[in-house]
Amino acid sequence: MNNKINPIHHQQLPLTPKTKPVKQNSPAQSFKSFLDTANQQVKISNHAQKRLDERNIQIQDSKWNQISEKMTEAKKKGVTDSVIVLKDAVLVASTKNNTIITAMDRNEAQSQLVTNINGTIILQD
Repeated sequence: MNNKINPIHHQQLPLTPKTKPVKQNSPAQSFKSFLDTANQQVKISNHAQKRLDERNIQIQDSKWNQISEKMTEAKKKGVTDSVIVLKDAVLVASTKNNTIITAMDRNEAQSQLVTNINGTIILQD
């Protein structure tokens, strides 16, 4: 028996050139700006939605946009929890989470005490 190891000759495979990934068109907005936009939208908690429905409080889309803008402004100033005073309603909001926590009509709100608030937004027009 021959204990000698013979080298095996392999045929070298041709190298395929590495292709660069096709660069896709960059989106119109960055992911951060997308997140900022998504975070600006006001969320309404289940509790708040129930109160809005029970008390028949109607808020127009344009007013929701204004509320969203003011909540963002308040958040930038360090406000985390706020009361939003509207012509016909009062909303309690977490500006930290962009969430409406509860809602009251103005008559009901006159006799209520709201605690743990560090900012007020007044939109009465």
